Amino acid sequence: MAVELDVGQGRLLAVHEAEAISDTPQRELRILSDHELLNLTWTRHAAGERGAEPHVHLHHTDAFYVLAGEVAFVLGPELEKLVATAGTLVLVPPGVVHGFDNDSDREVRFLNVHAPSGGFVEHLRGRGDFDSEDPPEDGGRPASDAIVLGPGEGELLELGPNTLLMKAQVGGGDGTFYLGELMLGDFAGPPPHVHERHLDSFFVLEGTLTVRLGDETVAAPAESYAVAPPGNVHTFSNPGGETVRALNIMAPGGFEQYLKEAAAAGASDPAELAAIAVRYDFKPV
Repeated sequence: MAVELDVGQGRLLAVHEAEAISDTPQRELRILSDHELLNLTWTRHAAGERGAEPHVHLHHTDAFYVLAGEVAFVLGPELEKLVATAGTLVLVPPGVVHGFDNDSDREVRFLNVHAPSGGFVEHLRGRGDFDSEDPPEDGGRPASDAIVLGPGEGELLELGPNTLLMKAQVGGGDGTFYLGELMLGDFAGPPPHVHERHLDSFFVLEGTLTVRLGDETVAAPAESYAVAPPGNVHTFSNPGGETVRALNIMAPGGFEQYLKEAAAAGASDPAELAAIAVRYDFKPV
């Protein structure tokens, strides 16, 4: 059953009801976000399915978060090989050659981030130009300029009973997006708010996250995605107390820095967190 809600530009949808570019036994690709700040897609490839030949983006970041299975990447002038397992983030900034395939004997699933969009989703739809080129003659930037963080790797913050593992931040790559793994127990959440410059979104990995979009409060189960573009009222919580795991993805990066300040101050109460957050594009409503 579809889980879909449109509230202004805010949206909650189940992955398998999202717009499909392809849906075959070998390959499935669905669009979660087509905003200019963030193009986000969900992809499933069968065993042995080819992905993308080596290429380079000149003006935007391309990143992958592996949900299940193993994705084989090549990176940099020497096409260095990397196998990324579930929970790995591979962040490729502009100028770094990259490509990927499923070389394994199992299905893989992953999220693909393009931030800013670079025209990716419109290209998938067969419209518009896409910021993608063949590898340059000089090979481009070194593979070491890419950021690879495996399962459990990143900067860990503890906020009361909840944890946040930050994997992509404003200081990584070119700072065009933030991605963090949330682990929530009983959590009242921040007050309803808007961001004037940031798109805020959540991909639920496990459990059910409670999300407010506009005047509506809805339950976001595993394998669903909630997005609030700039200017849209939203918040999130976990009032049930059962563990919720979710990815928080924001574009551009930078807002996550308030969490570091909150952790350093030992703040865990929602009101304390909000008092710090107002310095980072956070406006309570």
